[in-house]
Amino acid sequence: MAQDQTPGEKPGHPPAQATLHEVRTAENSAPYLLPKLQSMKESNPHLKLLDVGAGSGTISVSFAKLIPDGHVTGIDVNSTILPRARAVAEMAGVENIEFQQGSVYKLPFADETFDITCCHQVLIHIGNPWDALREMLRVTKRGGIVAAREGDYESECVWPELPELGKFHTLMAGRMSSGGGTPTAGRQLVSWALKAGVERSQITLSFSTSSYHTPSERASLSKGLCDQLRGGSLREIALKFGLGNDNDLEEMAKAWEEWAKREDASLAMLHGEILVQK
Repeated sequence: MAQDQTPGEKPGHPPAQATLHEVRTAENSAPYLLPKLQSMKESNPHLKLLDVGAGSGTISVSFAKLIPDGHVTGIDVNSTILPRARAVAEMAGVENIEFQQGSVYKLPFADETFDITCCHQVLIHIGNPWDALREMLRVTKRGGIVAAREGDYESECVWPELPELGKFHTLMAGRMSSGGGTPTAGRQLVSWALKAGVERSQITLSFSTSSYHTPSERASLSKGLCDQLRGGSLREIALKFGLGNDNDLEEMAKAWEEWAKREDASLAMLHGEILVQK
């Protein structure tokens, strides 16, 4: 555990999960933030943006492309993922970006450093999300924006309803809870922001969905999840906390492979989104 890491904060993503996450961009994972970013860029092309929990950097890099005269900093508690993030930026030819290690509970920046501070699917995994939001607010300039988008696992819908996929849903919710996270994070964002000291008038709330239904989307999701079930951290956590045995995990993996091959297969989940005007 990193020195400034709080119990319940995940230590990052193993390669299989990082690969699964690399389909994420600002366009498909932060569309609620983009209109505000564009309007802020018109008055200040030199925006400074902090992406908290950047992982392998694909969202951070796409933000950097959107503000070519600005600068993006990506931060992640897991230092081992940062070389991948830097490689993603280099392959994209993006230079107005940097990545560094750090905890969302103790961001290594002075007060009021960034115009925009955002996170994607970070608060859902940690034990004290209101403290994380409070820290994100601290490093954001007055007049700036704090943004967060988080999933809500109780809203997940999948077809066909294979029994093993139902077990997988229970496994994922149990995994989050065992680490101190909150599977229903998306619906709780406003309450967490209020607990962080924000006035309700400062908060804009919206909801959107993510979905997987094309052949390529199904194949990518299935492969990433099967890798995790057969040899990644998801398997380790499931066995450690008694959330499933070897046979259970293999049956879930086979069900995802079957799901990916079905022409009628689909999966969707609701996400909560907040913009906090500081």
